[in-house]
Amino acid sequence: MVLAIDVGNTNITVGVFDCRRDKMEASFRITTKMPRTSDEYAMVLATLLEKNRISVKEIKDAIICSVVPKVMHSLEGAFIKYFDIKPIVVEAGIKTGIRIVTANPQQIGADRIVDAVAAYEIYGGPVLVLDFGTATTYDLVDEDGAFLCAVTAPGIRISAQALWEEAAKLPEIEIKKPNSIMAKETISSMQAGLVFGQIGQTEYIVKKMKEEAKMDNIKVVATGGLGRIIAEETDSIDIYNPNLTLEGIYRVYKKQNRKNK
Repeated sequence: MVLAIDVGNTNITVGVFDCRRDKMEASFRITTKMPRTSDEYAMVLATLLEKNRISVKEIKDAIICSVVPKVMHSLEGAFIKYFDIKPIVVEAGIKTGIRIVTANPQQIGADRIVDAVAAYEIYGGPVLVLDFGTATTYDLVDEDGAFLCAVTAPGIRISAQALWEEAAKLPEIEIKKPNSIMAKETISSMQAGLVFGQIGQTEYIVKKMKEEAKMDNIKVVATGGLGRIIAEETDSIDIYNPNLTLEGIYRVYKKQNRKNK
């Protein structure tokens, strides 16, 4: 078994993959923003594995994709100390199968690279990959597996947080699609602005990227926690895959010069 770990700004998402069957057996989430020691990370991981009926002894390797550098020392330490594993880290120079042809390849986040790997290998190219996370990202990969360009916009949660933190009278709300855009009170009016605004942004950016790319049959694949809400409301998204990032991390793992166990 291999652990594929996606360290995002909001959550750490863990996928447990059986290499012999190339199948994800379980997944779970841990809050990123809570500071933890290596001992605490090990305890949380071991507990969640046990809850999913997976023994720590079954975990033979691990790979980490992170956009939060400050957690890496403790997280890597947990694997070294308690799992006897030196995890692979997705970073510059690692073999991914995707060529980054942007102006500065090292500026492309590891999360975006693994999303591109999964989308290209599963659905083929050209493919436009959308990730609705803390930021909403749009990444274009051509038919030959070249990462061509990227758009970065504020995510729904960032926009929501800006509303209730910067406007004193606006409350903290649940992010969901209201019954109608014709809102008649504060909470549903905020929900309408956030969700339908994100839908409008998505449709426009996808349209403009397709126009300027001048490529035929670009597939649009979305992922991310709030991506399902958007994907269900627009024809601009062809496929929603909630596990795209974990699948990409695992696919990068399989390309390394390490014996798959």
